[in-house]
Amino acid sequence: MRLLLHICCAPCTIYPLQTLRNEGFQVSGYFYNPNIHPFREYQKRKDTLRDYSEIGKLEIFYEDQCDLELFLDRTRPWGPERCRSCYEIRLEATARRARTQGFEAFSTTLLYSRYQKHDWIREVGTRIGECLAIPFYYQDFRPGWFEGVQKSKELGLYRQPYCGCIFSEKERFMKKGDRVS
Repeated sequence: MRLLLHICCAPCTIYPLQTLRNEGFQVSGYFYNPNIHPFREYQKRKDTLRDYSEIGKLEIFYEDQCDLELFLDRTRPWGPERCRSCYEIRLEATARRARTQGFEAFSTTLLYSRYQKHDWIREVGTRIGECLAIPFYYQDFRPGWFEGVQKSKELGLYRQPYCGCIFSEKERFMKKGDRVS
């Protein structure tokens, strides 16, 4: 089965790619992440993925538009629910690309992260897949978390300390109750 895998970053790709290939999938990647900010961070993750794609022999389609305004327009009003909107933006773009390029299913490396909301990802992916008539392939890749982390360190890949969005970046540096004056 030909599967288009949405990719958030190179380190999160290692274990899902290995697993999917071992299960017989023909995998191509898709990098579309308008949530990643600032632009230097976006570029660093993209460059790291380019390096890894050579090592992993993975064809990747890159969406070169950053779409920061789209991300902000769709996520800011939702507060704590913003991640759901972010998943929708990225998974819808992946599903559309998969369908137009003749893939049989789509999935995401977000399912590898211990920090993402898997129930939301599954719900969003399934709904989008049904609307666009292309199946969302759900698999919990979290059991391979430590294996993927170790491999990314062995390969010397850049490992980012936050999901990429400006909200996550803010939360990383501010404790609950802190206010910016």
